[in-house]
Amino acid sequence: MPAKRCRLEHLNPMTHRTIPIVPFNNRPAEDKIQVRSITGVFTRWRWAMVWITQLVYYGLPWLSWNDRQAVLFDLEASRFFLFGAVLYPQDLIYLAGLLVISALLLFFATTVAGRVWCGFACPQTVYTELFQWIEHRTEGDRQARLRLDRSPWNAHKITRRGGKHLVWALLALWTGFTLVGYFTPIRELALAVPYELGPWEGFWIGFYGLATYGNAGYLRESVCLHMCPYGRFQGSLMDQRTLNVAYDHRRGEPRRAGADSDTRAKSAGHCIDCTLCVQVCPTGIDIRQGLQAACIGCGLCIDACNQVMDKIEAPRGLIRMASLRELGGRTSAPGVTLQRFLRPRVVVYGTLLLIAMAAMTNAFLTRSEVRLNVVRDRSVMARTVDQGAVENVYTLQLMNASDRVQSLSIAVQPAAELRLLNHSTVVLQPAQAHTFTVTARMSYQVAASKAGEIIDIHFEVSDPAHPSLEPVREPSTFIVPR
Repeated sequence: MPAKRCRLEHLNPMTHRTIPIVPFNNRPAEDKIQVRSITGVFTRWRWAMVWITQLVYYGLPWLSWNDRQAVLFDLEASRFFLFGAVLYPQDLIYLAGLLVISALLLFFATTVAGRVWCGFACPQTVYTELFQWIEHRTEGDRQARLRLDRSPWNAHKITRRGGKHLVWALLALWTGFTLVGYFTPIRELALAVPYELGPWEGFWIGFYGLATYGNAGYLRESVCLHMCPYGRFQGSLMDQRTLNVAYDHRRGEPRRAGADSDTRAKSAGHCIDCTLCVQVCPTGIDIRQGLQAACIGCGLCIDACNQVMDKIEAPRGLIRMASLRELGGRTSAPGVTLQRFLRPRVVVYGTLLLIAMAAMTNAFLTRSEVRLNVVRDRSVMARTVDQGAVENVYTLQLMNASDRVQSLSIAVQPAAELRLLNHSTVVLQPAQAHTFTVTARMSYQVAASKAGEIIDIHFEVSDPAHPSLEPVREPSTFIVPR
């Protein structure tokens, strides 16, 4: 007896009707999603984020700051320039803090308004939007692209497709070039293209360009559907009051084909089953089937549905940003209100985010512009010199973490017992590190009274030109032989 095929369903909390649970989309695997162009509030917000993110990404490497690139990660010299600040590998704690803040901000935004990051600022979303815009300009609107997909290969199709891929390739290579420009001075890199380009620079331009070309041009929604883990665990960050792109089943069902007033009068629902919400969706899902992991929260279906509601003279908001409580009729406060923020998980994420941001900002603003490392000479722990004086030798590494020349004074404490024999003053150029050896001497009288002791000392570096700055101190020890 053949096995009976099971139909998976779930109960919709708003209508108490069972709705089939579909995979990420219900289109055949071989069909390519051709997104329909739409205009509206969410579309404009998406393009605003495209402009903002790409102006920052493509423009930042070209900014200059004190005759150098404003943002440059010089891996070869182990120095990272961030406008007026110079960071060294030991400053990676700031990167860890930035990652913590980014994670908390993502959790906070998701708890309040769902996948707004995915829909508006994720690099995959941004570059897919750019590539689809190029596709629309070179191959035509959705219907023209669908016809082109089905048509045989001929001169017209080759010209259209070839032009699209050429522009895609140029944008992808420019994206890879810009990425490498954050690690190699971008003006020097531009002069080196193509004949004097180094092997590593050439590799990473090609690699990142190919990744951009493949992800935004070919994989597109597959990255969101099958590769991105965020859609899988987003449910753990949401609750009944989280805003999501949602279809109002109570108002929309039962659906009725037809937009005229007579047809709508016979139906309790406003949805006319035009499928525009599916045609504009970047991941090809039907939002009317409920909240799905593949929904990236871009709101394009809201723009499309609102236009249809305007045409059939029905109220907007059949598809809108709404919470499960709102759709279930348990609240009358639509949109973003103070009530949405006064929830335990929002308060916890918001508090942790503010604490992390305050701590990170304070640590960065109060960091020292001079770094000092002290290492004892391990080959000779201590030595006795003329007239019984005792000397210890140290290797000092000074780093100037600023974009100005610094003339630094070096001293050893306690000054009553020790004195330095050399390098009392060091001049450091901007972002320069200097390693040198110093000798600390203790007189015979003091050494005789402290024979056999290990004394705690510290080196002190100060800037005489800026006496208000706190001196940098680094502890060490002074060994007195028996």
